[in-house]
Amino acid sequence: MSLSQYIDLSQPSLVLSAVTIAFNPLFWNNHPDILSHAGHLEYNNHFLTKLFSGNKYNGCYFLAVTIFSLGIIRDHLYNDALKNQPYFAPVHQQYLAYGLFATGNVLVLSSMWALGITGTYLGDYFGILMDAPVTGFPFNITSAPMYWGSTMSFLAVALYHGKPAGLLLTAEVFICYKIACLWEEYVSKLLFMYLCILFLLVLYANHRHCRPFTEEIYSKRDRERSAAKKAGKAA
Repeated sequence: MSLSQYIDLSQPSLVLSAVTIAFNPLFWNNHPDILSHAGHLEYNNHFLTKLFSGNKYNGCYFLAVTIFSLGIIRDHLYNDALKNQPYFAPVHQQYLAYGLFATGNVLVLSSMWALGITGTYLGDYFGILMDAPVTGFPFNITSAPMYWGSTMSFLAVALYHGKPAGLLLTAEVFICYKIACLWEEYVSKLLFMYLCILFLLVLYANHRHCRPFTEEIYSKRDRERSAAKKAGKAA
């Protein structure tokens, strides 16, 4: 038995699906030295806010539609790729697929409900901040419910159609999201240490050249509020 009996690597649709799966996380979550993603550009240059005449909410909504549309295209190309792939009966597990798809969508939709549109689609980078971190369901189960919910949905589709190629592409989704999670955790720690050094050297102003992250954005908001309160008392 050869690999081609289970996965047809010669199909252009498989390659195209793999490319779109990898591209989407790069569009909104990556190292700025590799590619300046949409949120990074907005935070530093406010290009979307300026595009919408200074309305940061419209800029965020536009980005939300863009990211959502990219997700729809990715999912369509994934389903299209599976149509051209070999079927393998042991992979065909419909009832398991139903369970995974339902669970995955609960995680994704409930996280979007908890965060709202601006919380889900990089509102932090537009200066649209939440009053407090979301700690309820589904974030009390996993810190990345949209990542893992999406991964479960990809796996569900592969099992529903009985396509080993779907398992391969699902593995790619998992790896991309896992790297995204590790990158976010690593950079958050690195950024904290870097900011401490800048503070000790009285060079905090240079931090705006660093890649922005949600935790620091909220910390900056808290510092500004504290300074405003002190100024009010002094007056």
